[in-house]
Amino acid sequence: MSTLSPARTKLALFALALGGFGIGTTEFVAMGLLPNIAADLLPGLNAVDPEAAIAQSGAVISAYALGVVVGAPTIAAFSARFPRKRLLTVLAIAFTLATVASALAPTFNTVLAARFLAGLPHGAYFGVAALVAASIMGPGKRGQAVAFVLSGLTISNVIGVPAITFLGQNTNWRVAYMAVAAIFALTTLAILWFLPWQQGDPSATVRRELGAFKRPAVWLALLTGALGFGGFFAVYTYVSPLITEVTGASESFVPIALITLGLGMTLGNFIGGRLADRGAMRAVFILFGALAAAMTVLILTVHGVAGLLLGVFLVGGAAAALSPAIQTRLMDVAGDSQTIAAAVNHSSLNLGNSLGAFLGGVVIAAGWGYVAPVWLGLALCVPGVLCALAGWAITRNRPIPPHTHSIEEDADVQMGASA
Repeated sequence: MSTLSPARTKLALFALALGGFGIGTTEFVAMGLLPNIAADLLPGLNAVDPEAAIAQSGAVISAYALGVVVGAPTIAAFSARFPRKRLLTVLAIAFTLATVASALAPTFNTVLAARFLAGLPHGAYFGVAALVAASIMGPGKRGQAVAFVLSGLTISNVIGVPAITFLGQNTNWRVAYMAVAAIFALTTLAILWFLPWQQGDPSATVRRELGAFKRPAVWLALLTGALGFGGFFAVYTYVSPLITEVTGASESFVPIALITLGLGMTLGNFIGGRLADRGAMRAVFILFGALAAAMTVLILTVHGVAGLLLGVFLVGGAAAALSPAIQTRLMDVAGDSQTIAAAVNHSSLNLGNSLGAFLGGVVIAAGWGYVAPVWLGLALCVPGVLCALAGWAITRNRPIPPHTHSIEEDADVQMGASA
């Protein structure tokens, strides 16, 4: 494998992380703008029952998440042979166009359709970017490579999401989405300028990639991620009304809480990557315990500003740490289906996103209050751990399916070429 210069390596990794920054912003900015979206797209319902309007607006988040669920395995299976720089460029362009469509869509239903389309490239981008980052960073750093790509997503919660939430609250939620589209346009240019040429996997076939789904351990890892992140997104989707209605803070405090949550996610992501390199399954068990503890802290302290900030920091950190651990576990048990394994993790996490947003809306609409989604998140940790235990039991005394070639060999960097 050719070696990149330190400067070229940093620029290439920056380009990959910038895409993650855009994805994190487009995925999470709706959380803080749900009241604004409800007032604009559902004015009649919002005037009569604001809680019901906000709960129904959560479908905007669910639509994006369902797009990820559909797009990740589909695009990954059919594109594993494609040159990776070219594929990432196409995906970044697709993000840009779909986000512009989200901002311009005139009705609630057309916004839902646009958000579904915007979610389609999500998992494939992260999956391919993780393989590219792993090849750039070298052997033994797979978990850290995944974490680096995801760092853009977590940093977006410190900078991008709060800033664009503030922009949307003071202008219009549509302006916020146009700002997100600009980030994706910059990502497209960064990939074209900074990423080295990489071949796809010439031996990949749709059948081989889809073969990952024949392995029970893969399904159990996916369920583990869906349940863990279902709990997280039950909290995150309705964090804005939690802050204003339960803690009693003003709407202007929402970006501060989002920054705090994002700081927790950024720190947790890198911790999760390092733990995953020392043993993915062990990391999953440790981090589910941390997530349950964090949910408990938030429940106990949410009525005060300081307690709220502590709780969202811990919840964000524990949830973000789970992602590289679960993705590394998937890649461990998927054999040669590495492209789809790297991508489909985001299907499971966004199935959790959709599940959490839906169930959180259900418990709020039932009149159980805005703390109820946090209790729901705590409850979902239990089946998540049970799925992880079942996956561990299946592979404990069996060899992990072998790879006929390593990720680094799959994604051999070819320097000096351009897209």
